[in-house]
Amino acid sequence: MKKEQLKYILGEISRIMDESADYLVSLDAKFGDGDLGISMSQGFKKVAEYMETAQEDDLGKLLRACSSEFNEVAPSTLGTIMSFGFMGMAKVLKGKMEATLPEMAAAMEAGVQMIMDKAKSRPGDKTILDSLIPGVQVLKEQCSEPDVFEKAYQAAYEGMELTKTMKGKHGRIAYYGDKTIGEVDGGATVGMLIFKAVSDAVSKLTEVQ
Repeated sequence: MKKEQLKYILGEISRIMDESADYLVSLDAKFGDGDLGISMSQGFKKVAEYMETAQEDDLGKLLRACSSEFNEVAPSTLGTIMSFGFMGMAKVLKGKMEATLPEMAAAMEAGVQMIMDKAKSRPGDKTILDSLIPGVQVLKEQCSEPDVFEKAYQAAYEGMELTKTMKGKHGRIAYYGDKTIGEVDGGATVGMLIFKAVSDAVSKLTEVQ
């Protein structure tokens, strides 16, 4: 992966978040403040706009800047968490103008780890981690498979669906306790959408080549 591929993928994520904004708002309104769709749409739009004009080619520096850009316009809880994810990836890719799939998987794993360290959350807490971690795990373990991105998306989707069996433990959702069981988590839905956009983007990029 080089800068141009990263720019395209982030653009696809921005597109899918914009298209899904109303749905994410409806999910968040059940147990949160209803701004999830707005913050994710605005955050990824700002990142995509930055990538369109960025002069930098260092993937780590690009992702570090994406972290700042995202946090600037989406200072919500999940906005901050997404910024942590970008920052974790940036540290692994610092100094690289190009990254292999195993290196990208390692960077995403580092991003997830930073989210866990900073947010003090773990898999099973009904958060974005419940879809991100399964997807990243597939990328890490099956990177040689031709359909690895589709498999990663499916794993993220299944992780999102599994949040219906969980009880919210962090933020405003924690106040609702057992009432949250049976409902899919908004953050996990965002994680699933990220992997959906990545899978679609890689598929389109492959068709062009």
